Amino acid sequence: MKIIYKDTFVERLEKQLKYLAKNSPKSAKKLKTELIQRIKEIPENPYIFRKSIYFENDEVRDLIYKGYTVVFRINDNKIEVFGFTKFQEKPTD
Repeated sequence: MKIIYKDTFVERLEKQLKYLAKNSPKSAKKLKTELIQRIKEIPENPYIFRKSIYFENDEVRDLIYKGYTVVFRINDNKIEVFGFTKFQEKPTD
């Protein structure tokens, strides 16, 4: 399966990494590296991740990592990574 990173994910991740880098560039880089590695593991077994709490669709899943949620959609032969948020009831911009 191919992984596609949507603009919404990239923008939110970059925004969070810039915020973290203000205090600790090393921590921001480590988070990015580890998070991307976890995302690359999704195609091995995408249904192992929980059904998203943000969407009423069995094909939309949440990857939880260190308090962050990466939201992705299983779509044919691809994984569309489109959401990124720190835990919250309703995601906002």
